[in-house]
Amino acid sequence: MTWIFLVVGAQVVNAVVAIADKYLVTDKKQLSSPFVYAYYTSLVTAFWLLVYFLGFIPFFQDYGLPSLYNIQIPTLEVVALAFFSAYTFFMALVSLYGTLKRADTSDVMPVVGAVSAISTFGLSFLFLGTHHSPDFVWGIALLAIGTFLVSHLRFSSNIALAAVHSGLFFALHYIAMKGMFIATNFDDAFFWSRIALVLFALSWLLVPNYLTLIKQENKRTSRRTGFLVFGNKIMAGVASFLILKATDWGDVAVVQALDGLKFVFILIIGLIFARFLPDAVREKDRSFKTVMRKFIYVTVILVGFILLFR
Repeated sequence: MTWIFLVVGAQVVNAVVAIADKYLVTDKKQLSSPFVYAYYTSLVTAFWLLVYFLGFIPFFQDYGLPSLYNIQIPTLEVVALAFFSAYTFFMALVSLYGTLKRADTSDVMPVVGAVSAISTFGLSFLFLGTHHSPDFVWGIALLAIGTFLVSHLRFSSNIALAAVHSGLFFALHYIAMKGMFIATNFDDAFFWSRIALVLFALSWLLVPNYLTLIKQENKRTSRRTGFLVFGNKIMAGVASFLILKATDWGDVAVVQALDGLKFVFILIIGLIFARFLPDAVREKDRSFKTVMRKFIYVTVILVGFILLFR
């Protein structure tokens, strides 16, 4: 049962990452442009290719790390899926950071997660022929209700639409990645998807307006912010790796269901450590009534996740 602790630990890290994302795109002294933050987030993923070289070290070979021996020359299908996954992931990040800039993390993340889960299941049924359990409808209903409670709480229509856009594009990203896993092996798919994401991010430098925006952000961004961005994305990578290992060792349905814990941890961290957090990250409304309503909708979404993946 060690893999369950890996998932719980990963969701704690993901909660911290989400709060750090909120700080970096909201605080005017940090990297406040959602597009530029998505650009650097994509570039940092290149460092995860170093994990392939760890496979040459005997100690790490026993832990099932990706190996360069499994990398193949990509087919046209793999190239197309890799760049599609890169495009959808990048656009999902831009929308996510845009909503985090304008709303509380505990409001945004449940909506993005619920929409992503619902869309992933719908798209997998259409394109991958995936069949669902009888509890699927109930899970979808609870996710929809929880999402409504979040958006009804304090969302403007623009923020709600951006959150839905982010969740939908994350779903498209997951479907593209699943297609790559089917077309080739995991090591090969992960490698070429990282390469495609970095190349896609760098391609924005060819567009004069975006190149100017990136240069302007670079001039006003301190070295401290750069370290924060890099460290935060390394943490996000660690969380992803832990979830991957938990999926390998345990029940994938339970692993996916426990993703809802991230929303709970975000809310708990925001409440317990509120006085230690920067103003840009703190919850705007910490009244007892609002806190209880948030716990209710987070619980509804969490139950929906559990039913969805039973």
